[in-house]
Amino acid sequence: MLIIFFTVYLCAAVLGLRYYTHMLQLSSYQFQGYFRFLKTTVTKYGLHAGAAAAIFGAGFFEYAQAVEETDMNKPAIGLFVLAIVFLVLMAVMYIPRKAKKKFVVTKRVQRLFVTYTVLFVITVLVAVLCVALGADWSAGKHAIAAAFIAAYIGFLPLIVALSNLINKPVENRINQWFIDDAKRILKEHQGLRIIGVTGSYGKTSVKYYLTTLLSEKYRVLMTPESYNTPMGIVRTIREKMVPTHEIFVCEMGARHLHDIKEITDIVHPDDGILTSIGYQHLETFHSLENIVSTKYELLDAVDEKEKEEGNAGKGKHLKFANGDNEIIRANMKYKDAITYGVSDDCDYRVSDISVTGAGTTFNVTTPDGETAEFNTKLVGRHNVENIAGAIAVAASFGVPMNKLKMAVRRIQPVPHRLELVRHGAVAILDDAYNSNPNGAKVALETLALFDNSVKILVTPGMVELGEKEDEYNEEFGRQAANVCDYIILVGEKQTQAIKKGALEAGFAKDKLFVKNGLTEATQLMYELEAGREKVILLENDLPDNYT
Repeated sequence: MLIIFFTVYLCAAVLGLRYYTHMLQLSSYQFQGYFRFLKTTVTKYGLHAGAAAAIFGAGFFEYAQAVEETDMNKPAIGLFVLAIVFLVLMAVMYIPRKAKKKFVVTKRVQRLFVTYTVLFVITVLVAVLCVALGADWSAGKHAIAAAFIAAYIGFLPLIVALSNLINKPVENRINQWFIDDAKRILKEHQGLRIIGVTGSYGKTSVKYYLTTLLSEKYRVLMTPESYNTPMGIVRTIREKMVPTHEIFVCEMGARHLHDIKEITDIVHPDDGILTSIGYQHLETFHSLENIVSTKYELLDAVDEKEKEEGNAGKGKHLKFANGDNEIIRANMKYKDAITYGVSDDCDYRVSDISVTGAGTTFNVTTPDGETAEFNTKLVGRHNVENIAGAIAVAASFGVPMNKLKMAVRRIQPVPHRLELVRHGAVAILDDAYNSNPNGAKVALETLALFDNSVKILVTPGMVELGEKEDEYNEEFGRQAANVCDYIILVGEKQTQAIKKGALEAGFAKDKLFVKNGLTEATQLMYELEAGREKVILLENDLPDNYT
């Protein structure tokens, strides 16, 4: 019986630890995100609690008759059988399934599992000592021993959090070694120009577009995909940078106050571009003021470097900002910042935007009065805005306008950022990477550009907006009601606000659907009878720790 019990116990524990470690990994090993996830999955803890209670009960009943009987009594056997049933159900529940973002067994994960093992060994040793220390305990040694074994499986999600806390000093030490090594590489790379890119949205797109344009003249390295955290940037420097690189385009992401400064203290950017400021990650920033302060840390770092090197006669460092962003304009602290956008007072001014089935045509007027026409296969004003930012930087770096025209034609859509993909009579606007109030609005505006098409929205809504989350999702629902023919919501709980906003705006109830998962939603969006070309907007795709 005990052999069967411990075999099933270990299987359930290992599978459970793997699952919760995956959720911790998706939360970037941050406690705030991890505990937010735990609050949404409290129903799973019933199996933990049931197994723990049965294990403790079995130990108690075993003690009750241990002095008189050589075998376990019947109540204890029954409870151990019940515990095994609970543990089997736990193991089944935590069997790995297909995830949107795969679990990666990194060195950090391996170190976490070492800590899990150490904690388990300590638990078992304490339990063995309880049994070994005399038979005259009044409290019941078997019950106390069972309590320790039960506690480990009962508090499995917290074991992961505790291990992450225990390992934190080691992880910080390891990370600091990598950071110091990246700093060394940058210091030894004479002549390298580092351009920082940040913003509440648009930064990844601008990074890709800017790299394409600068590559007309320079050897450019950029942070790949969404490597915009300190360690992601450090990894790029250590693994990708070579002596022939002339420019490093470094995307800088932030979820907390001073996150950008943490990055600028590593790379010390020469130039910076601020693509936008908006209401994103309010859950962790807590206020718009904190977002503004953090985003401006990039331009602060550039300004500081210019003052330091300007005194030494080493040249000028450039600051760029989106002149159409109201929050940037309201908080502009650098008069020497080069602005871009459709506003008349922008240094690089966009005009005459024309959208066709083949893409978008627009003009850009430079600070010296030169106007050039550009063509791109991308659609939507937001893309024009981001390309204009890249043009402003590349032109300031001496890339001729005729080469920029050719480079803009070659710009490819950034994966999952309103990427247009066609499947026969179905066009998909893939904006699945992330979502924020401004980005969602822009996505709907882009969807509205498709005339004579059936417009379908598929979304799980927006997250990490703190107390304003319901408010912004309701507004998103109202906006969607004015554009879409069908709305498919993914997840019952987190989409209530969108549903409420859409219905209040007069959207037909029989054209609004709620599905439990993306698979069901995807199946429905293809099954809907349209009679015309369907254009489907996939707005946001929450990772597994949100569902």
